[in-house]
Amino acid sequence: MAQTVLDLTVAELEGVGQALEKKLREAGITSLLDLAAAIPSEVAEAIGGSERSALELVVKAQDKLRGCGLLEKEFMQASEAYERRKRMMRCTTGSSSLDELLGGGIETQAITELYGEYGSGKTQLCHTLCVTCQLPPSKGGLGGGALYIDTESTFRPERLYQIAEARGLDPMQVLSKVIFTRVYNSSHLELIVKNLGEIVEKYGIRLVVVDSIISLHRAEFTGRGTLAERQQRLNNLIHRLLRVAEVYNIAVVVTNQVQAQPDTFFGDPTKPAGGHIIAHACTYRIYLKKVGQERKAIIVDSPCHPYSEAVFVVNEKGVADVEYRRKAGATAYT
Repeated sequence: MAQTVLDLTVAELEGVGQALEKKLREAGITSLLDLAAAIPSEVAEAIGGSERSALELVVKAQDKLRGCGLLEKEFMQASEAYERRKRMMRCTTGSSSLDELLGGGIETQAITELYGEYGSGKTQLCHTLCVTCQLPPSKGGLGGGALYIDTESTFRPERLYQIAEARGLDPMQVLSKVIFTRVYNSSHLELIVKNLGEIVEKYGIRLVVVDSIISLHRAEFTGRGTLAERQQRLNNLIHRLLRVAEVYNIAVVVTNQVQAQPDTFFGDPTKPAGGHIIAHACTYRIYLKKVGQERKAIIVDSPCHPYSEAVFVVNEKGVADVEYRRKAGATAYT
């Protein structure tokens, strides 16, 4: 059986005795991935040592993972990086026009951010992806389950049932492979993401959805005085998500809220919340907007896609092509 990240505990790291292991475990750092992805200041606080010694411990964990082939090398040739990228998979969105916009679908080893006003189709796209990710790779899926982290009480299992049934899949089998958790505060969300590797391995997760990434932090950290702490915690949270996506070769999709710019006289005054922290950390940024009964997706930021847009609809199949709605006369969903 292939070795996984969770097989390697901090106890296997050279220089880590029982006392140090206990301190790390009490801080929630049990696997080498936890340690490798930790911030040195957090480790220093946990072990009661200097930040320099904590940094050395983090680097040791990273080196150990690289030696086992579970983390990419610190320096590599572009040809090696190219071969590693071939492991990347794409999950169909359910709409061929949206898939074409994204170069084949939602990528693994990356974070895809969906932002837009209410009713723009963010949650509907997330529900559709929870179904399509279970399809075999030959049919555009990822061949595994999904984890839905709900911070806004938007998750609806009956909607998953409807989408699966409309797509000719066994609804109950689809539901059995979607793991759902309701999050009530920002600390709870951070704890779940911190232990995400264990959940991914235990349930065979290939897609992680966070709907939405900022709503709890935005509600709890109000006023300019708390802005710096909020942004740093968001920064830590989203970088942990990215590290898990890279190590486990899974897709991570986060939704984001928007805010208005009243001083904008020309162009769209809508912009995503979270500032530069989320903008820089997410691999792909997609703006969703409602256009009549249809939805429009616009690529705002991508390391490889040109600026372009696509039109799709939301109906009983979840996200689908415009032609399907016109033929079926399907009911619109928000």
